[in-house]
Amino acid sequence: MSSQPLISVFLLLLVGGSVLESSATLDPIIRLPTTSDGLSHGDDDGLYCASWHLAAETNNAGGWKQIPSRCQSYVKSYMTGKQFDSDCEIISNFSLAFASTVEMDPDGKDAWIFDVDETLLTNLPYYMDHGFGSEIFNESCWDGWVALAEAPAIPSSLNLYNALKQMGFKIFVLTGRSEHQRQDTSKNLELAGYTGWEGLILRGASDRGIPATVYKSERRSILVNGGYRIHGSSGDQWSDLLGFAVAKRSFKLPNPMYYIP
Repeated sequence: MSSQPLISVFLLLLVGGSVLESSATLDPIIRLPTTSDGLSHGDDDGLYCASWHLAAETNNAGGWKQIPSRCQSYVKSYMTGKQFDSDCEIISNFSLAFASTVEMDPDGKDAWIFDVDETLLTNLPYYMDHGFGSEIFNESCWDGWVALAEAPAIPSSLNLYNALKQMGFKIFVLTGRSEHQRQDTSKNLELAGYTGWEGLILRGASDRGIPATVYKSERRSILVNGGYRIHGSSGDQWSDLLGFAVAKRSFKLPNPMYYIP
């Protein structure tokens, strides 16, 4: 038997081993940003911030506490321009299209859940004074804003809310606001045009410190155990929609101003 094949195999293993060893030390193809501003500071801000916005909305950005500083003007333009209203209207239209396919049961247990902030109400007047999410959240300032009960309705959400109510859905409002804000929250909702909900659910003292995903899942579970069928859920955070006892269809509204885990 010729020694040539053995030599060839030896060379192949030697070269292959070198390739494997060198490839293991290569930098990963995709590098994650080490700061909220990302790595590509040379890019056009509009292009970068549109891409960051997509990553944030699809939950690819993970947890974040502030918008990138370079994106403040982008977020301002988005939230105060026509695109935000258009995006919300499209989502409401899809929500209503799904709701129209539900065969309502005469037992009155067909339910839809809404979040409050940036879902039924917009706190844009507050965030206009706080850098559109570029500032670290200040709880005392936020509590003062909530006490005013002046947050306007998101028009497309109000239309969806009233349409679902007329269709016979039981509406539950499930918010991360605290129980001590019940009166202000109820007042604000009613002034904005939201009436006739089946239940308004807020965080109690025992819920303090519980992640939003867990807290909202537990509250949905109570409804399910009570016989309600949660067909739809609307919220601006993934923590409004994920977890357990989830709706048959969940609809996320856009919110590039803040993230709640």
